[in-house]
Amino acid sequence: MVKRQIPNPVELLEYMQFQKPDLHFKRRRLEKALTIEDLRRIAKRRTPTAAFDYTDGAAEQELSIARARQAFEDVEFHPDILRPAASVDTSCEILGGPSALPFGIAPTGFTRLMQTEGEIAGAGAAAAAGIPFSLSTLGTTSIEDVKATNPHGRNWFQLYVMRDRDISYGLVERAAKAGFDTLLFTVDTPVAGARLRDKRNGFSIPPQLTLGTVIDALPRPWWWYDFLTTPKLEFASLATTGGTVGELLDAAMDPTISYDDLAIIREMWPGKIVVKGVQNVPDSVKLAGLGVDGIVLSNHGGRQLDRAPVPFRLLPDVVREVGDDTAVMVDTGIMHGADIVASVALGARFTLIGRAYLYGLMAGGREGVDRTIQILRTEIERTMKLLGVSSLAELEPRHVTQLTRLTPVPRTDGADLPA
Repeated sequence: MVKRQIPNPVELLEYMQFQKPDLHFKRRRLEKALTIEDLRRIAKRRTPTAAFDYTDGAAEQELSIARARQAFEDVEFHPDILRPAASVDTSCEILGGPSALPFGIAPTGFTRLMQTEGEIAGAGAAAAAGIPFSLSTLGTTSIEDVKATNPHGRNWFQLYVMRDRDISYGLVERAAKAGFDTLLFTVDTPVAGARLRDKRNGFSIPPQLTLGTVIDALPRPWWWYDFLTTPKLEFASLATTGGTVGELLDAAMDPTISYDDLAIIREMWPGKIVVKGVQNVPDSVKLAGLGVDGIVLSNHGGRQLDRAPVPFRLLPDVVREVGDDTAVMVDTGIMHGADIVASVALGARFTLIGRAYLYGLMAGGREGVDRTIQILRTEIERTMKLLGVSSLAELEPRHVTQLTRLTPVPRTDGADLPA
């Protein structure tokens, strides 16, 4: 029999510890977000559909991004036991400089469309966290303003080789003059991918007010207030080149880009050069042979060729074939710190986050980006401790198994499948 008693008021008070209300609504909102998916849900509530879908969506049936995220979910970890890891070191060296965490912020276009602080929020959060920030050719903050925001941190510039080569050459010179240390030479956008969400939403750059957008905006007046009371949305680094936003976007996609362009840009650029958008082993080997400093395995977040290879699945084969002289990095589909840990274990020197950063930005501006980084840092540290490793250098392929859902069908024509 359980012994019963009259409740003791003193003991009841011990159980009833009321939390002091936090009247800072943004902070309270962000603190409730425990995962990147939580930030995504907040972002969706606070952002007009067209702007949110521009960020969240991908090409055609969106199979590439779904498969990339599934590949990370299909990771099985193999922890070691009785290996103390009371504290962990998440820092690394990448492309000749330090990073406090094994990820940086990826380049994103039209960033102020998602939330008006845009790249300033991203660069400021990266500076505070001690990680690299990447500015896109199609960024909505200028090269010089990003440098002013992150004067002592690591700034990378992502380059589209435009139809008018002189525009691209001018951007390279400006980024070098501003002290950006790495150039991301992007190769996966010869033409624009078919982003069907944008077409169905009637989305345009710059945004146009229609009856539909007005109705969608009614429950989100803060977004429109920010959008309409801040400087015009434009490609900040291209503002002096002339042409409308649409014309500049068309000019950024050039199917004639080649290895000759890479050679010219390498000659111009004084810092590290990385080729972003590599999607097979032979291209990785060729680029390593040409002496580039790094490659990013990426399918542009699934926003270009749908059904493209999953970068994370390519990672072990590419690392094995290119050796140690070329830094192999990976993006696309990263939504959890464990995704980053698994990538490092399989040989990635570094990772880049795009949508995860933008979800935080839409959820709460600069504070939201800070929260993204905090969530990922916590997840990385916890995963490392549970694996029994104290530093990134201790992560090895044996810690990870990639579980397989999609198995290639053997070819009947005698040709080898891409690795």
